[in-house]
Formats: sequence, C-alpha cells, structure tokens
Amino acid sequence: MRYRTMGSGTLGVGAVGLGCMPMSWGYSASQRDGESSLRALNVALDEGCSLLDTADIYGPFTNERLLARLLKERRDEVFLATKGGLLVGEQHLVANGSPAYVRRACDASLRRLGTDVIDLYQLHRADPEVPVEETWGAMAELVRAGKVRALGWCALDPHDRRRGRGPGGEHGRTLELLSRAQQVFPVTAVQAEFSVWSAEARAELLPWCEARGIGLLAAMPLGSGFLTGTLVPGSGFEPDDPRARHPRFTAEMMAANQPVVAGLRRVGARHEGATPAQVALAWLLAQGRQVIPLPGTKRASCVRENAAAAELTLTERDLAEIAALPAARDSWH
Repeated sequence: MRYRTMGSGTLGVGAVGLGCMPMSWGYSASQRDGESSLRALNVALDEGCSLLDTADIYGPFTNERLLARLLKERRDEVFLATKGGLLVGEQHLVANGSPAYVRRACDASLRRLGTDVIDLYQLHRADPEVPVEETWGAMAELVRAGKVRALGWCALDPHDRRRGRGPGGEHGRTLELLSRAQQVFPVTAVQAEFSVWSAEARAELLPWCEARGIGLLAAMPLGSGFLTGTLVPGSGFEPDDPRARHPRFTAEMMAANQPVVAGLRRVGARHEGATPAQVALAWLLAQGRQVIPLPGTKRASCVRENAAAAELTLTERDLAEIAALPAARDSWH
C-alpha cells in the first residue's frame, strides 16, 4: 500500500505503517542495533508498509539519521513522517512552538534525513506559552516553501489529566486546539494512542477525523508490546525501559490484564495462524479507513507479522468479542 496526500488534505490509508522510535529511543538501549533496524526498515517497504514515522527527539536526532540511510536508496517508496516541537530537558521534555524554532527544527530534520521534502510534518506537542495559531502558521509556511507536503498533529496522551483533558472529554483540549489550527491551515493527520486497551480515541478523535477526512495515526497500537502476548508478568524490564515505571506494567497489573491478551488469542484461533498482535492491529483497521496503525518495532520478523495484519478480516463475532473484553487496569485504579 502506498500512502499519499490527496487534494482534499486527507491521507491515503489501508495498511499498517511503522513507528521507528524503538530503533533509537525509549525501551532498552542494550537492545538497539542500527544494522538490524535498517533491515527492519527495508522489510517494511518490501511488505508495503511505506509510512515511516519518526521524530527529531528520538535519540535525540539519531533516528532521523538512521532513516537517512534508507532514504538514500529508497526515498521514492517512503511516505516520510517526522515531528518537531519538543526539546529534551533534564528528566523532562519541553515544548517549543515558537515560529523561529519551528523553522529551525524543520530545516535540521531535512538535513539529518538527507531529503528536500517531508511528506508529513507533525507538531509533537503544543506549546502552552505560544498561541497555536502562531505555531501552525509557521508550519503552514513550510508547506508553502515546499519543504513539507502536509501537516499533522500529535494529540496528548488522554491519561495526562492535568493538561490533556478538557470540557469535551478525554481529548477535549486537543479538539479545541485542532479546531483552531484548522482555521489556519488544513490538518492532514492526527496521531494519538489508540489500541484495544487504550481505546479513548474512538469516542472523540476518530469521529472528528472522519467528519473531516483526516487520517488518524494509531500510536502504540500493541500496547507497548503487551498485546503481542509475548511479555511475561514479573519478568521485569531494564531500568532505562519506560515500562519499568509504567502503571500497567507492574507484575500485578500485567497479570490482571492477561484476560485482554487471552481474548485476542481466542479470536486469532479462529483465523489460521493469526497472532494476538495481528488481531489487535486488524481491530484498529476495522475501526474505519481513516485509521493507520503505527506499531513500533526494530525487528524484521515483527515487521512481517504486523504487515500481515492488513490481510486479516475480523468478523462481526470477532469484533463483538473484542468489544466485550474487560477494560485494561493499571496501578492507578
């Protein structure tokens, strides 16, 4: 499947993309390997997963340089998505949406990626100190300058109650900002966490995107690995793996959420060879043509497994059974 922007500002959909973050950032540094990641990227293109999603902050900067090695040989096959607007501070991230910084960040990404145009340039986080109209206006200038083809928005995690929730519900604040940005320049895609065990986007973001022909990029569609069914409760994570501090990845909560994986496995058993991960991705694809899952991986075997989910068609019985699965729990509950 080739992804493309169309005249209406919508995103061509119909397959699984690839989130490149784990290749250079997040999870455990000891498991990163540039050569195996490059093989995974090439396999992604071979399997039709042409939407590759990265960000300047991944590394920082090293993920874009990794993709540059692929783009040097296969740029015409890639729908390239990257992000700007976040800086790495000490033990925290800082949003910077000033027009001057947006321009510098985009130019720096173009240099690192070794390309003259970015297909989808996304605002990683809105800067609370800068009116969104100013930030989005600067990004629109990048499109007019021919440096960027389309613009996207990364929604806050709905579990960030302090900043992410507004009067409209879990994504209320995000929808307010998106509506303001739309008045300045069309939003082509919105990226947000969306999965079987984090389905908040179905209630608000997805209908908003559908009504406007906007793509919804489903981040963490496999629940940071939990929905693959390969993680063992109590096995632990390396100290630099963020799951070591995540409220859903304590040994107690991983055990408590096993019925979710068991349900995906039962559905998969009705489809020859289907894995829990493929069922989870097929469920997202069944939510509508606007939805593009972006599973993150650095292994070629996982890329092949994830890509095959596009060929899995879930039945009404399957979808009803997944809908009846218990809600995911975490240690905040």
